[in-house]
Amino acid sequence: MKVAGIGFRTTASLDSLRAALTAAEARGGRVDALATTPHKAAALRHFAQEQGLFLYAVDVAGVPTPTQSPRIRRSFGTGSVSEAAALVAAGPGARIVVARMTSPDGLATAAIAASADEIMKGAAK
Repeated sequence: MKVAGIGFRTTASLDSLRAALTAAEARGGRVDALATTPHKAAALRHFAQEQGLFLYAVDVAGVPTPTQSPRIRRSFGTGSVSEAAALVAAGPGARIVVARMTSPDGLATAAIAASADEIMKGAAK
């Protein structure tokens, strides 16, 4: 399974979210689900429905990420909401396959993590 973690500011539009997800999927392929923090999930439900994807609401505090933002670390306890959400939702052994991509307006980010099973399928090819 591949999961796109989504981070966004409250002022992000659907176009911002689409742009971030499109950029991430251009590098990592189509995802199977979206993920974000519980307090951002309600704002992302319409987007998830539009995309035809399940939305995971996950706790990201303490999750190590490749990308580090001091502002995000202070607010959420992790370096990147999008990377951390993707990793948690993809499950134990998941890995980031597309690091945080930012929408052109800077209001949304998306990162893709692959589950351990997805990684093994790729290695078997």
